[in-house]
Amino acid sequence: MDAHLLPAEEKAILTHELLNKEYKVLKLEPRRDPMHELISTMLSHRTNHADEEKAYYTMMERFGDWEGIMQAPFEELADAISTTRWPGQKAPQIQQALRMIKEERGEINIDFLQNMPVDEAIAWLTRIPGVGLKTATLLLLFNFKKPVLPVDTHVFRVSQRVGLIGAKVTANKAHQILLDMLPKDPVELYNFHKHLLKHGQKVCTWFTPKCEKCVLRHICNYYQDVREKGIDKAV
Repeated sequence: MDAHLLPAEEKAILTHELLNKEYKVLKLEPRRDPMHELISTMLSHRTNHADEEKAYYTMMERFGDWEGIMQAPFEELADAISTTRWPGQKAPQIQQALRMIKEERGEINIDFLQNMPVDEAIAWLTRIPGVGLKTATLLLLFNFKKPVLPVDTHVFRVSQRVGLIGAKVTANKAHQILLDMLPKDPVELYNFHKHLLKHGQKVCTWFTPKCEKCVLRHICNYYQDVREKGIDKAV
């Protein structure tokens, strides 16, 4: 059997193994505290990392802490995060999120998620305005080492091209489909996420993917069915 015709479950494991070799296995250590991760991930939507970081630290410098951000005038907060896309939408969502957390928990702190079952934690987080499944799973994996899999645009694109998920699968459904194919170990899931993200940024790009450099091309549906046959170059 041609490698690209393998069942999706086998391809997922093979993809994971090949990218582990290509990019090396990473340690799972929180890069920032949970509240920082939550708000920065909200800021990051359709925004590059440098602009997200600038917005976060400008916001903190101007308003001092979460309480200050929560009480800030809308126009001033939107201006502080103006390096992000749609600051006028994100500013009230951030303030609503902070109010909700304080009202329900008595303080602006989400460390309690560490001891909450995964399904309950996802349900709690996705009630927050501006927090979807991707943000919730990223926070739970990165900060609390929960066995979940964040699927961003790069993970989604690479997974579809290789053939781990079908063309009609939505990003939200992809979280569970891909998770079911992989070991339920947070470190393994973290590496799968980080490596597909990097691969999508560097090799399997949206425009003109660099298939000649790709370690997955022999198992990739896109490469075998489209690129090899020149269909992507057809007029």
